[in-house]
Amino acid sequence: MKADNPATKLFSATGLYSNIHRATFDYFCSGAHQTTGLPFDRLTAEGKPINDIVSISGVGFGLMAVLVGAEQGWLSREQALERASLMVRLLSSVERFHGALPHFIHAQTLEILPFGRRDDGADLVETTLFLQGLICAREYFATDIAAEVDFRALAEPFVQGVEWSWFTRRKPGPLYWHWSPNHHWARNVPITGWNEALVTYVLAAGSEKHAIKPESYHDGWARSGEMVNGNSYLGTVLPLGEPFGGPLFLSQYSFCGLNPFELRDRYCDYRQQVIAHARINHDYCKAQFGSEAPWGMSACDGPKGYRAFSPTVDGGVIAPTAALSSFAYLPDEAEDALNSFASHQSGALIGKFGFIDAFSPVTGWAARTHLATNQGPIVAMMENHRTGLLWRLFMQAPEVQRGLDRLGFEQAA
Repeated sequence: MKADNPATKLFSATGLYSNIHRATFDYFCSGAHQTTGLPFDRLTAEGKPINDIVSISGVGFGLMAVLVGAEQGWLSREQALERASLMVRLLSSVERFHGALPHFIHAQTLEILPFGRRDDGADLVETTLFLQGLICAREYFATDIAAEVDFRALAEPFVQGVEWSWFTRRKPGPLYWHWSPNHHWARNVPITGWNEALVTYVLAAGSEKHAIKPESYHDGWARSGEMVNGNSYLGTVLPLGEPFGGPLFLSQYSFCGLNPFELRDRYCDYRQQVIAHARINHDYCKAQFGSEAPWGMSACDGPKGYRAFSPTVDGGVIAPTAALSSFAYLPDEAEDALNSFASHQSGALIGKFGFIDAFSPVTGWAARTHLATNQGPIVAMMENHRTGLLWRLFMQAPEVQRGLDRLGFEQAA
């Protein structure tokens, strides 16, 4: 990093990468609710709660974050276990629907908060992203120490309790995203690929008591092969998904735990998928904003609210999470983005917990927020790039291995 880069002074102790990693981690530690330890869905750039909402996926990312904190020495193992145990114990009192958790809860009261119209019950993908973090924590706290044994006992009802096969509406076909005790299947959203929910099908197939049939994956998720793309965008062939790949979180959420570098099935080699998606996103941004400009489009706050930005939904908005969560995919390009974000307008993108959620290099607009669902993948994927910690933990879990095997995945040695 050049000596005249403002980030040199701001993050001079152990380097920019380490300090951004730690600052982003701290969203889930000092930025969490003081009593419950649950991470807020949103904070201001100054680190203040915007509301009392907690997303269930944010809790999953929070569990991953405390493991990273313990691994990096930012928390002791005992502190990490205490925080994880508190979060999971509190969620044990939240109503579940056929084993699945809702999208939003209140940070203090744990009351269910409707995510939207007709969405006041189960959210299967949110539940999965929570389980991804929980399974990593269960695998991490694996000793015979009493407190770790107790944590694993807290985790098991969540892991074993989701009635995955029920969410196919008890018939062959895809899993469904939402179910409400008041509106039942009114949302009517099948979970079909390619999107962020690959891990949902892996855990559903690996369940001991409520496993889905492989047909749900092949005919539902893969749409009998229709999720295959195979076209070239900006000189890069994209194996799966929508044109230009869509927002980058689609190739990041599931792979905070699943290691794409070890996976392939009849549809693609997932190493190729995630690298191609990131490459297309990178190249598109460079073509639009200039070779020296920052890059990365994903779901984030925009000038008119939260939106999923991508090359086909281009609002001129860059989300730092897109590039930083791609360190394992495009390390050189991600490092360039890291330095670019830090030096942008003399540090204007730096908030209390790392970088602000999004900005526009075209108009000068900048969000004054941090979001759990964007902070979490940064912490997880920067750690996977550093040590592979979360990939090792998740991939060794028996339900993950069972699910991959049942769905016909081949794993690299």
